[in-house]
Amino acid sequence: MIDDPAFLDRLAKLGPALLTGLDALETARRHLHPQRFSEVREALAPLHEKLASALATFEASEAPEEAAAFAEQIAKSAREAEKALSGFLQPMSGPEEILRAMHRHCQAQQFLYPLRKVLPPVSRFFVEAPFRDRLDELDPEPAEGAMVGLHRAGGAPPARGGFVLYVPESYDGTEPWPLVVALHGGSGDGNDFLWTWLAEARGRRFLLLAPTARGDTWSMMGPDIDAPAVCSMVEYVQSNWKVDPSRILLTGLSDGATYTLLLGLQEDAPFTALAPISGVFHPANFQNGNIERAKGKRIYLVHGSLDWLFPVMIAHGTRDALQEAGADLVFREIEDLSHTYPREENDRILTWFTPHLALP
Repeated sequence: MIDDPAFLDRLAKLGPALLTGLDALETARRHLHPQRFSEVREALAPLHEKLASALATFEASEAPEEAAAFAEQIAKSAREAEKALSGFLQPMSGPEEILRAMHRHCQAQQFLYPLRKVLPPVSRFFVEAPFRDRLDELDPEPAEGAMVGLHRAGGAPPARGGFVLYVPESYDGTEPWPLVVALHGGSGDGNDFLWTWLAEARGRRFLLLAPTARGDTWSMMGPDIDAPAVCSMVEYVQSNWKVDPSRILLTGLSDGATYTLLLGLQEDAPFTALAPISGVFHPANFQNGNIERAKGKRIYLVHGSLDWLFPVMIAHGTRDALQEAGADLVFREIEDLSHTYPREENDRILTWFTPHLALP
């Protein structure tokens, strides 16, 4: 128990500023588009000022000894969030600066997540609204041998070819759970992309695997070095946790979406449903037998009408090819979506994937 009113007052200012900033960054990432960039920056500016001020005040005085580790942890998150907001606000922000800002947004969440047990607002931040009054159910005492939480393999990020696995803390190993395998976009990594799905996994109770490509992006040219790696990761999860083999979803963004179709339609691939978002239908699918294997395959295809990298007419061609092949296809064109991740679509994808994962 911390009995230092001045410290608690500083924390009471920093916490809300941090959570509001993180939420605003999520919104900014969703609505990134060249024509809307000034609008996004205008919305972020006052939140950056508020967080920067609260962080400076928080760090200006030493934390009580019993709260030192806690204070450093939340400060690390706040520093990354402040840098992320600043990255969006730089006058000459270009693609590289925005990508760095997005990475820092993910880092801020990674630093913050361990504090959910001591800060209920943090716990509520990392779960969808229907579960925010059920926090005790989400963080019970771990079942013996359950191996819950975050698991990383393949070296420290941004090492290529590894993965991060999230096993919700409520997993007890008594029954098989669905598995969602989420593939990042070009130049990304699984350590960051995991946060696109973690809140949904935590409340709805599915295992979440976020691999990292062995190269800068997925194997879409030359030898396919990623397929054996990703499939072996799935096998590893299946051998150490109870996975329902009839409910394994492969999804991805941009290059991850393109590779979702390349990998997910391969012969003997373990995935029972596919959800590519803002990708393309690689020509190799017509040469390697994938188009024939699309018959009857459950596919949820998402694309934005405002996509500037892969214009939506490309998605229309993918839709038509998959429908002609006999895929069990859902096509969602989102009017206000650019080449970004539509986090709100996770709910529709999960409900389509299996009614078991629909919100209560």
